[in-house]
Amino acid sequence: MSQDASGAAGAAPVMPPGLTLTRTTPEFTESTVPAGLLRVHHVAAGVWGRVCVRTGELRFVFEDSPATSHQLRAGDSLDIPPATAHRVEPTGAVRFVVEFYDPAPALGRETTANPPHRST
Repeated sequence: MSQDASGAAGAAPVMPPGLTLTRTTPEFTESTVPAGLLRVHHVAAGVWGRVCVRTGELRFVFEDSPATSHQLRAGDSLDIPPATAHRVEPTGAVRFVVEFYDPAPALGRETTANPPHRST
Protein backbone atom coordinates (compact mmCIF):
# COMPACT_ATOMS: atom_id res chain seq x y z
CA MET A 1 0.00 0.00 0.00
CA SER A 2 1.29 3.45 -0.81
CA GLN A 3 0.29 6.78 0.64
CA ASP A 4 1.41 10.38 0.38
CA ALA A 5 1.98 12.53 3.47
CA SER A 6 -1.73 13.41 3.53
CA GLY A 7 -2.72 9.72 3.52
CA ALA A 8 -3.87 9.69 -0.12
CA ALA A 9 -2.99 6.59 -2.13
CA GLY A 10 -0.15 6.88 -4.66
CA ALA A 11 0.64 4.83 -7.75
CA ALA A 12 3.81 2.75 -7.79
CA PRO A 13 6.25 3.39 -10.65
CA VAL A 14 6.68 0.65 -13.26
CA MET A 15 10.03 -0.21 -14.82
CA PRO A 16 10.01 -0.06 -18.64
CA PRO A 17 10.59 -3.31 -20.57
CA GLY A 18 13.95 -4.17 -22.11
CA LEU A 19 16.26 -3.38 -19.19
CA THR A 20 18.96 -5.81 -18.03
CA LEU A 21 19.69 -6.75 -14.41
CA THR A 22 23.29 -5.58 -13.91
CA ARG A 23 23.80 -5.83 -10.16
CA THR A 24 22.17 -6.99 -6.94
CA THR A 25 23.25 -5.77 -3.51
CA PRO A 26 24.07 -8.14 -0.69
CA GLU A 27 21.07 -8.94 1.49
CA PHE A 28 20.44 -6.24 4.10
CA THR A 29 18.65 -6.53 7.45
CA GLU A 30 17.37 -3.89 9.85
CA SER A 31 20.82 -4.10 11.52
CA THR A 32 23.00 -4.10 8.39
CA VAL A 33 21.20 -1.63 6.11
CA PRO A 34 23.80 0.99 5.11
CA ALA A 35 23.24 4.47 6.56
CA GLY A 36 23.20 5.85 3.01
CA LEU A 37 19.99 3.95 2.24
CA LEU A 38 18.32 5.45 5.32
CA ARG A 39 19.11 8.98 4.10
CA VAL A 40 17.70 10.58 0.97
CA HIS A 41 19.58 9.33 -2.10
CA HIS A 42 18.81 8.42 -5.72
CA VAL A 43 19.61 5.85 -8.37
CA ALA A 44 21.97 7.12 -11.09
CA ALA A 45 20.60 8.63 -14.30
CA GLY A 46 19.51 5.92 -16.76
CA VAL A 47 19.53 3.18 -14.10
CA TRP A 48 16.37 1.72 -12.54
CA GLY A 49 16.33 0.09 -9.13
CA ARG A 50 14.03 -2.50 -7.61
CA VAL A 51 13.83 -3.11 -3.87
CA CYS A 52 12.82 -6.71 -3.08
CA VAL A 53 11.67 -7.61 0.45
CA ARG A 54 12.43 -11.21 1.34
CA THR A 55 11.11 -11.28 4.93
CA GLY A 56 9.57 -8.75 7.28
CA GLU A 57 8.46 -5.24 6.33
CA LEU A 58 10.11 -2.13 4.95
CA ARG A 59 8.75 1.37 4.44
CA PHE A 60 9.97 2.93 1.19
CA VAL A 61 9.63 6.71 0.83
CA PHE A 62 9.80 8.68 -2.42
CA GLU A 63 10.85 12.19 -1.43
CA ASP A 64 8.67 13.97 -3.98
CA SER A 65 6.20 16.66 -3.02
CA PRO A 66 4.30 15.47 -1.15
CA ALA A 67 6.37 12.49 -0.07
CA THR A 68 4.87 9.13 -1.04
CA SER A 69 5.45 6.03 1.08
CA HIS A 70 5.00 2.36 0.28
CA GLN A 71 4.75 -0.29 2.99
CA LEU A 72 6.43 -3.40 1.54
CA ARG A 73 6.02 -6.89 2.98
CA ALA A 74 7.74 -10.22 2.37
CA GLY A 75 7.49 -11.06 -1.33
CA ASP A 76 6.82 -7.44 -2.39
CA SER A 77 9.04 -5.44 -4.72
CA LEU A 78 8.98 -1.80 -5.80
CA ASP A 79 10.54 -0.22 -8.89
CA ILE A 80 12.68 2.90 -8.39
CA PRO A 81 13.00 5.32 -11.35
CA PRO A 82 16.37 6.88 -12.20
CA ALA A 83 17.35 10.10 -10.40
CA THR A 84 14.33 9.96 -8.07
CA ALA A 85 15.05 10.91 -4.44
CA HIS A 86 14.07 8.22 -1.95
CA ARG A 87 14.98 6.44 1.30
CA VAL A 88 14.08 3.28 3.22
CA GLU A 89 12.86 2.77 6.77
CA PRO A 90 12.97 -0.73 8.29
CA THR A 91 9.80 -1.27 10.35
CA GLY A 92 11.12 -4.17 12.42
CA ALA A 93 12.96 -7.31 11.41
CA VAL A 94 13.50 -7.32 7.63
CA ARG A 95 15.67 -8.89 4.91
CA PHE A 96 15.86 -7.16 1.52
CA VAL A 97 18.03 -6.60 -1.55
CA VAL A 98 18.19 -3.89 -4.19
CA GLU A 99 18.52 -4.83 -7.85
CA PHE A 100 19.80 -2.43 -10.53
CA TYR A 101 18.65 -2.49 -14.15
CA ASP A 102 20.24 -0.72 -17.10
CA PRO A 103 19.63 -0.61 -20.84
CA ALA A 104 21.37 -3.65 -22.34
CA PRO A 105 25.09 -2.98 -21.87
CA ALA A 106 27.20 -2.60 -24.98
CA LEU A 107 29.80 -5.31 -25.58
CA GLY A 108 32.92 -4.64 -23.57
CA ARG A 109 31.26 -2.01 -21.39
CA GLU A 110 32.02 -2.35 -17.70
CA THR A 111 28.70 -2.30 -15.82
CA THR A 112 30.24 -1.49 -12.42
CA ALA A 113 32.21 1.59 -13.53
CA ASN A 114 29.53 4.00 -12.29
CA PRO A 115 28.01 3.23 -8.90
CA PRO A 116 24.21 3.07 -9.24
CA HIS A 117 23.39 4.94 -5.98
CA ARG A 118 24.22 8.55 -5.24
CA SER A 119 23.54 10.55 -2.07
CA THR A 120 21.70 13.81 -2.50
